[in-house]
Amino acid sequence: MPAFDLVSTPVRELNAALHKLQPDTNETLWSIANPNGEHSIAVGVDAPVTISIDGNVGYFCGGMNKQANIVIDGSAGQGVGENMMSGRIHVKGDASQSAGATGRGGLLIVEGNASARCGISMKGIDIVVKGDIGHLSAFMGQNGRLVVFGEAGDALGDSLYEAHLYVRGPVASLGADCIEKELSDEHKAELIELLKAAGEAGKVDVSEFRRYGSARKLYNFNIDNAGAY
Repeated sequence: MPAFDLVSTPVRELNAALHKLQPDTNETLWSIANPNGEHSIAVGVDAPVTISIDGNVGYFCGGMNKQANIVIDGSAGQGVGENMMSGRIHVKGDASQSAGATGRGGLLIVEGNASARCGISMKGIDIVVKGDIGHLSAFMGQNGRLVVFGEAGDALGDSLYEAHLYVRGPVASLGADCIEKELSDEHKAELIELLKAAGEAGKVDVSEFRRYGSARKLYNFNIDNAGAY
């Protein structure tokens, strides 16, 4: 099992080694010690390997992930899993703002809380947060699914497109064009699927969640003679 200690090995060297991996590699288990909040750890990995990180990471950990299973035994800074395309990232602590931003696929799990703009501009990623999320989460969410066990901050789902949002706790406020929708049997089945993927199958009653989505309204603004809105 390849093991890296970031006290003695630069992150650039670690990432270079990960980028050389072939899809059929037999080096499938990687261990990273002493991340100490370093930024951009394990970014751009496109091989089906498991990467265990022992400690807290900085910005953009697991960014552009493709196929890798990344486990962070600590908290993550801004943009964990940003623009990930596939694979799985599991944060065992809290996540800072913009977790899973612009994610196109894969699964991001946050055991603790996620800060502001969680899932901003999500494009297909699935995100499961077992704590609370901050304001403007799922802003301009185009596709994908966000599940929150706890509370959601202000302006949830502002300017939402087609993403599905499920929140069990109270929501401070909904953003523009985001409304509560019926939690049908179809959506309960979707929730069960996501909870199973996140290791929470049978632990949570899906009927306790509320579903939010786009109102799909068209807005027309009158323009006066001076051109002001």
